[in-house]
Amino acid sequence: MLTRLLLAPFTVVNVVVFGAALIVKVVALIDALIRPQLAFRSAGKQSKVFWVAVLALAVVFYYGLGLLGLAGLVAAIVYLVDVRPRLRELRRGSRW
Repeated sequence: MLTRLLLAPFTVVNVVVFGAALIVKVVALIDALIRPQLAFRSAGKQSKVFWVAVLALAVVFYYGLGLLGLAGLVAAIVYLVDVRPRLRELRRGSRW
């Protein structure tokens, strides 16, 4: 009983961290889905199919922060920090 009470905060932290990681992955996937294929080519990044496949696998194979979960989280962060700003920049300039 005492052990349960002592470990309860860690369970809440785990749920929050895992939930946040899943939200980041889903947001990245949705963003990749709504961007046009031509924008990816114009930005000089990997294709839309590549990013959608990687991010979909990141969501489907969600194992918290295990090896696959961590790799998926890294892919989602790379997309959101590197690819998405470039795509948005192109959208503003209408270069595609």
